Amino acid sequence: MTHLTAPDGTPISALCFGCMQFGGTADEAASRAMYDACRAAGVTFFDTAHVYTDGASETLLGRFAAGERDSLVIATKAAYAGGAGRRNILTSLDDSRRRLGTDVIDVFYLHRWDAETPLEESIETLAELHRTGAIRHIAVSNFAAWQVVKAQAVAAGMGVRIDMIQPMYNLVKRQAEVEILPMAASEGIAVAPYSPLGGGLLSGKYAAGGTGRLSTDARYAARYGPDWMHRAAAGLADLAGEMGHHPATLAVAWVAAHPDVTAPIVSARHADQLAPSLAAATLPMDDELRARLSALSLDPPPATDRLEEA
Repeated sequence: MTHLTAPDGTPISALCFGCMQFGGTADEAASRAMYDACRAAGVTFFDTAHVYTDGASETLLGRFAAGERDSLVIATKAAYAGGAGRRNILTSLDDSRRRLGTDVIDVFYLHRWDAETPLEESIETLAELHRTGAIRHIAVSNFAAWQVVKAQAVAAGMGVRIDMIQPMYNLVKRQAEVEILPMAASEGIAVAPYSPLGGGLLSGKYAAGGTGRLSTDARYAARYGPDWMHRAAAGLADLAGEMGHHPATLAVAWVAAHPDVTAPIVSARHADQLAPSLAAATLPMDDELRARLSALSLDPPPATDRLEEA
């Protein structure tokens, strides 16, 4: 397994904070309050992307982290738009380093698979950046398992490797359990899953009649539209109430307890909203509780049609 540390050797934290809302739904003051709350909770791992909030996310994170940069693991992503060709990767990296105020990116992701660009071109560019010290770890986001393995094979031929992946994973989105997480465990790749709260569905607010991204964003409404997902969220809220925990705390802890997960990515719009997710880092999650939570949702189908062997 890849062991990631900050430049000064500080270990990576069990939770990662996703800075997608910095400079967007979270203004600078709210963003700073969330950053400070993360640091107080021991978070050393921060995730952003070139595309987030037109660069404000990276700029604010760089500003907040400036005094302690070497004790943090900072990840960003390239090539969400414009493809994963050499020119776009290099231009994106230059922008990100300038915004973040750092010469070195700890974890540098390809944001998504690019079927139009030869994989060799993308990986060769990342390998060059790794060799020159511009990036410390090569990573990929939103790749299928076969795409990760294909990228890993190309990387191996160039003397580098994929060290981290970023898939979607939460209590109602469990496809990663079928091939992505077993593949990562087999290949020794770290995993930082995003959306542990399912776009807010698993925070309990919808079960309580609230509104949010699922009611305002058509993509999230479709992604989390099936009735069974909402029933699972209601069941999670009931169980959380029974145990005296916030639903978000249980949802994040459930993801974090998977043995192949390195650090779930938590996020929020303000510090009060973030607090229950940060609390997951200290919530005991034994096998019995995780199984009870898992029973609220549907197991994904196995990767084989030979069901008698599954």
